Amino acid sequence: MTTLIPALSSCVAKMTPGEKRFARLLESHLEDDYLCWYEIPVGVRQRYTDFIVLHPGRGLLLLEVKDWSADSIHSLDRDTVKLITAKGIKACQQPLKQVRQCTHQLINALERDPALIDTQGKYQGRLVCPYAYGVVLTRIKRAEFDRSGWGEVLPSHLVICSDEMTRSIDIEAFQTRLWNMFTHQFGTMLTLPQIDRIRWHLFPEIRISAPTQDDLFLDEPATLDSNQELLPDIVRIMDIQQEQLARSLGAGHRVIHGVAGSGKTLILGYRCLHLAQQSKKPILVICFNIVLASKLRELMVQKGVDRQVTVHHFHDWCSELMRTYHIEPPRAGPDYVNALVNTVVEASAAGRIPKGQYGAIMIDEGHDFQAAWLQLVVDCIDPESESLLLLYDDAQSIYSARKSLDFSLASVGVKARGRTTILKLNYRNTEEILSFAYRFARDYFTDTQASDDPVPLVVPESSGRHGAEPVVRKLDSIVAEAEFTAKCIRSLHSKGMVYSDMCIVYRSASLGEQLHRHLIAAGIPVRWLKDKKTKKNLQSSEDSVKLMTMHSSKGLEFPFVSVFGANCLPHPKADKVAEAKLMYVAMTRATEKLLVTGHANSGYLLKLAA
Repeated sequence: MTTLIPALSSCVAKMTPGEKRFARLLESHLEDDYLCWYEIPVGVRQRYTDFIVLHPGRGLLLLEVKDWSADSIHSLDRDTVKLITAKGIKACQQPLKQVRQCTHQLINALERDPALIDTQGKYQGRLVCPYAYGVVLTRIKRAEFDRSGWGEVLPSHLVICSDEMTRSIDIEAFQTRLWNMFTHQFGTMLTLPQIDRIRWHLFPEIRISAPTQDDLFLDEPATLDSNQELLPDIVRIMDIQQEQLARSLGAGHRVIHGVAGSGKTLILGYRCLHLAQQSKKPILVICFNIVLASKLRELMVQKGVDRQVTVHHFHDWCSELMRTYHIEPPRAGPDYVNALVNTVVEASAAGRIPKGQYGAIMIDEGHDFQAAWLQLVVDCIDPESESLLLLYDDAQSIYSARKSLDFSLASVGVKARGRTTILKLNYRNTEEILSFAYRFARDYFTDTQASDDPVPLVVPESSGRHGAEPVVRKLDSIVAEAEFTAKCIRSLHSKGMVYSDMCIVYRSASLGEQLHRHLIAAGIPVRWLKDKKTKKNLQSSEDSVKLMTMHSSKGLEFPFVSVFGANCLPHPKADKVAEAKLMYVAMTRATEKLLVTGHANSGYLLKLAA
């Protein structure tokens, strides 16, 4: 069974009856090595063809579907078809001409990509796969078509008629009808990278920039007729499941349970841009990590949707609610943060905070939210839109001793049963870094989900990108460890890596303070995210090494990450499972190179160096 993109359930409402029937036929009569798209915009004019079919051995096929009856067609020539309507004769473009123009726009765009050009043989200099186009007439039988004489302008082999697209039709006969539309067969198969390149052109939103998240969304939306050179040396793209998900997210509550580096933030960002054009009410993005909130806020500003999309760290959001609705704050003290949240939760339950304030809410790091927090957030969604997206990865739950959620999502108002999607592929890390991190942490990852929600622990799978093996070093002292770290940074910089691509993470404030002093003395530009103010003022593009705690690094990524003081974990007062997850999170921030150092034969350094 093939995969239709977007999912049929998400687009069936805008399909004509004939398009629905044909879409179901494609799903049932094509195998899973086919890819099918519905209503993909082609070219700078955003012309649509109804269906695009891609097969690695057959090539590209574009199809235009018409629900015309034979009686409704007044006349037809090479350019125009005149239809009999209740308002009289209506002229429109001839469907074969329409789909032919779309095909040429698409092929011209694909042929500008050197990776999709045949370099030898009979078709040298042309697209690496055959292509064709045709018309589907969902209410005209083959006998009617033959009697009409339309075959003079609609060649018979380029037309599928209503009696050739029934559910009872033989699968082989249906596929033969499709591929008889081709005039050429190359006899070669498209490679997976070539298929990925074609998908990259068809659907720009699936492009993932390497190696950081700074360019999740291109400043100029890519079109197939763009003259810009947008082709990276290595194209890293979502898998089919993610592409379908990004296209198909509809109304209602949705949960995306994805492993670290699986593109959750990309999907969140794309969703923000999409909803910003539709929602009349403001959109809220909320997360637990202050630094991640700053990063997401940067992205919204860059894309010009910061007026529609508000990004908050959860506790800052609670403070703003308290100030806005004149709720008396709790007394200052060591437990102020928890008291703050409880005060806001109680005020919301008492009706002192208006519900339904936001047209849509997106929650990143949902695994770190407590039950009452989620209930508070859910209550703020406009009941007319019911638009909630919850992003979740239990393996990155680092702020609690619990191994997984100890409450059901349904109990806090998240109505996502049957609408939970699991993303297993990790695109961020090389296979070497991911394997290294998972080998360390797997003994601490257990599937002990207490709730009845279908959100199990997910084992990450590598996307197959390779790089250098992680480096583990034990030094004689913290000074020697700092000197070695500085030496590695200088070496990478001398080889062309900019400082903004580097990050050092540590467990405790004392480690950060000592390391910061040493880096300054060594003449290395460094931005230390040591407190709430510096975290909120993060500027990703500043050419400096970012120095932060392991907790603050969650949700971020850098080509080079140095984990400093690995011997200091697990912290004696912390839960060992949470500490192992924290180390896993820290190591999986690295997209290309990972360095782990320590200055004593203790803690996790012993296990990592084994």
